[in-house]
Amino acid sequence: MSYAKNDAKIPIEPARRPGRAAASNDVSRFERFERTLFADGWDGAEELPKLKTEVSLERPRSMISYNRSPDLPFDRSINPYRGCEHGCIYCFARPSHAYLGLSPGLDFETRLVARPQAPEILDSELRRRSYKVAPLAIGTNTDPYQPVEKEMEITRACLQVLRDFRHPVAIVTKGTLIERDLDILSDMARDGLVRVGISLTTLDPGLSRRMEPRVPQPKRRLAVIRRLSEVGVPVRIMSSPIVPGLSDTEIEALLAAGKDAGASAASWIMLRLPREVSPLFQHWLTEHYPDRAGRVMARLREMHGGKEYDARWGRRMRGEGVYAEMIARRFELAAKRHGLDRPQPKLRCDLFRAPVRVGDQLDLF
Repeated sequence: MSYAKNDAKIPIEPARRPGRAAASNDVSRFERFERTLFADGWDGAEELPKLKTEVSLERPRSMISYNRSPDLPFDRSINPYRGCEHGCIYCFARPSHAYLGLSPGLDFETRLVARPQAPEILDSELRRRSYKVAPLAIGTNTDPYQPVEKEMEITRACLQVLRDFRHPVAIVTKGTLIERDLDILSDMARDGLVRVGISLTTLDPGLSRRMEPRVPQPKRRLAVIRRLSEVGVPVRIMSSPIVPGLSDTEIEALLAAGKDAGASAASWIMLRLPREVSPLFQHWLTEHYPDRAGRVMARLREMHGGKEYDARWGRRMRGEGVYAEMIARRFELAAKRHGLDRPQPKLRCDLFRAPVRVGDQLDLF
């Protein structure tokens, strides 16, 4: 098979993509032509290989990314990885892979980029005289505890840097590998320097496996909440995203399970379908839940003025209208019932200081 310029999409048969959520690998929005497969005369009887995860390395010029989004509770973040093997079909970060010339579809799940020099670059940035400390977020784009972290340990090394600087950090993850770093996190928690958000979309293991194919099962993520809370790390259960017609009936059950596991706060975000995420999600819906696809998309358009997504500040994460207000009210009441409506304690910024390095001249006075 070879590629040809065409307006058609690239079909990837299910047998080649086990454990993957996206069904296609269409080109990014920055490429001029679509690609499709065509027979070039070399067709054989052998099957095409299954898609495997590939990891390439990148040395970034900087690690700390700044944002001015008024609807985000942080202004800076770091991402040890690009792409995410968890493969959540709804992931709003998928379009970022287009900047690499890769597909937001299967490339996002299978062609990852790791940043092994991240800890030393982060150390250098925190030592700058111009740096002003404020809570730093990890896991806002791709999951810092996706499977590749087990071998590369970039996230752990970054946490060691933040602990040494006594720098406040907020972590968001679905990965159970965070339990490996309880030694670092418990130290930071004692000084009020860390809090964690565990994302839990559904309690239904079947829905979770189809929607988030390489994410730990819901009950396993609840166990992570319990482990973190037991060592004093403040944990927030994140009902993110709420999917109309698929997981919206579970709000109360999710918060009850999170409370039982030890969560001290809760938050929610409505399903977002920016750019390439929309056609990927709609194809997934048709493949797995054809009887509900129309209802799900109708609800989303209802909340976004007839569009599949509205990127305006304050509306992109919650939507608006009767249905959005009903979800917000249900979540508010459930959170209050379980004592999860209180804000988490503020992270401390007054302890920040650059650790002495070998060879540094000490101040004698």
